[in-house]
Amino acid sequence: MTVRIDNCFETLKLTNKKALITFLTAGDPNYDLSLELIKSLPEAGADIIEIGMPFSDPMADGPAIQASSLRAINSGHKMEKTFEMIESFRKDNSHTPIILMGYFNPIYNYGVDSFIKKIIDIEVDGVIVVDLPPEEDNELCNAIESADLSFIRLVTPTTNADRLNKILQKTSGFLYYVSIAGITGSKRPEINEVETAVQEIKTKTNIPIGVGFGIRTKEDIERVGSFADGVIVGSVLVDIIKNNEHESSVKDKIMKKVREFASAV
Repeated sequence: MTVRIDNCFETLKLTNKKALITFLTAGDPNYDLSLELIKSLPEAGADIIEIGMPFSDPMADGPAIQASSLRAINSGHKMEKTFEMIESFRKDNSHTPIILMGYFNPIYNYGVDSFIKKIIDIEVDGVIVVDLPPEEDNELCNAIESADLSFIRLVTPTTNADRLNKILQKTSGFLYYVSIAGITGSKRPEINEVETAVQEIKTKTNIPIGVGFGIRTKEDIERVGSFADGVIVGSVLVDIIKNNEHESSVKDKIMKKVREFASAV
């Protein structure tokens, strides 16, 4: 629900902290380990969890997250299994916001009405649909907002002022600022330029701003956390799964990395 995301940012603000937002792809590298990893994230320090909906043809994701989707798909992961994972997570955790992130094709194939009904039932808090611009999203966005869920939108370094105003009119939960002009995990952001852009956006809205794409080190997180409301990390965590796919230590390594990041925000 929108209120769960709002409460998260408000609570962190009271203690002068910023949100650590972590991303993992559902079903990567398999259902059981993926569920175990997602359940471990809050304990390690994640404030908000983004769960990627596996898709075979992502346009904004770099090689690491593309490969994570393929690993999940090859292991037999489908949308219903993503929902089952969230249901299992909610049995033990009723307070951490969960956001589904991905592309419209899997939602369309599942059925928009069925998708919205399901994510309400399993207590998803919001969605990020990378390939739905404001001009094309009424079918999904209006229904999401009517259900009191957050529709989180992306802003990029190439978004102009007119476009930004249009995006801000239909954004809730937080605004996702893409720190690079490119795909996920492809290059490091110029933090000074990101700060200038975020500060400019803050003159136009009070909605929290999370910064992601290319955030890979504790130093990145410390710097971004000094001006943004949240820091989003994904590719660096997904890489751990890729590099240790068959090792029992994957969970320990991811928790160690998330704890390191959590200490920096």
